[in-house]
Amino acid sequence: MHVGIIGIGTYVPDTYMSASDLSRATGVPEDVISMKFGVKRKPVAGLDDTTAVMGLKAAKAAMAEAGIDGEDIGLVLWCGAQHKDYPCWLAGLYVADALGAKNAWSFDMEAMCGSMMAALDVAKSLMMTRTDLDTVLLVSGYRNNDLIDLSEPTTRWMMDIGSGGSACVLKKNAGKNAVLSSAFRGDGSMSLDCIVPTLGTKAWPPAAGDLEKAHFFIRDEPAFKAKLGERTMPNFYAVIDRALELSSGLSRSDIGYLAVLHFKKSAHDGILAELSLGEDQTTYLDNYGHIGQNDQLLSIQLGREAGKIKDGDNLVLVGAGLGFVWAASVVRWGPYTE
Repeated sequence: MHVGIIGIGTYVPDTYMSASDLSRATGVPEDVISMKFGVKRKPVAGLDDTTAVMGLKAAKAAMAEAGIDGEDIGLVLWCGAQHKDYPCWLAGLYVADALGAKNAWSFDMEAMCGSMMAALDVAKSLMMTRTDLDTVLLVSGYRNNDLIDLSEPTTRWMMDIGSGGSACVLKKNAGKNAVLSSAFRGDGSMSLDCIVPTLGTKAWPPAAGDLEKAHFFIRDEPAFKAKLGERTMPNFYAVIDRALELSSGLSRSDIGYLAVLHFKKSAHDGILAELSLGEDQTTYLDNYGHIGQNDQLLSIQLGREAGKIKDGDNLVLVGAGLGFVWAASVVRWGPYTE
């Protein structure tokens, strides 16, 4: 028995901020933004593209590729951002209803920018153990750029955050694109280092001036950067290696394509060098920036369009999210073989 991907869909708004726009907003030179930060432009959603609506648009595209309709879906798993259309609200149920998924149940989950890999693992586990669950839709929307103040110096490194949606359809015994294994690491000691300090229960009811502070903020920037420098890449490589090992003993040399979140250019190049991968084995998202947990499926879609992904390739999806969590999943692309 296996679980495979039968459809992928993405949605990117048609409104953007360019490197020039970001330069004016941050005071950082345009060439530094485009070359060092690796952001030529990033999509920014308008009023109509809410978090859930962008996920819904991506879901429709994934379902079209999969050749299914709403009644075929047994579970809609929302793995998009917590910053949704309304607080204390289930986006997955909204998507299920809009798709006519009358036979589906739903729940929302998030592991920040590791959510898509976590959702792949959770969905696969459910499908392998439940006889009544054959087809699952993973859906995500993201517009955490709403929570970035481009004039805030402590979060200037987050200027690449944009908007978008992604989705994929999983099917039991699909006969192709098998989800192999995943691996995760977490470090809760960093959970309070980068937060939105207002509008949560820690600061409720809202007080005068809270709206102006409703954006990410780092309390101790030097300490936070030191932790990231010490822990990020070792954990990043650890989840990649572990996910490969759990996938029938694969190793770095077996990676066919790396679907990686958007990093600054030097970090991206460093990852390729560490893993002995070429530019033809990944896609740098400098025309998209960082769209949260959507980066990996967007990378796969762009990689397919560019002819970088072929049957038999082991795709490694990898990301990291505030909190902090590191996540990786391995998918064997093409016809399923034992």
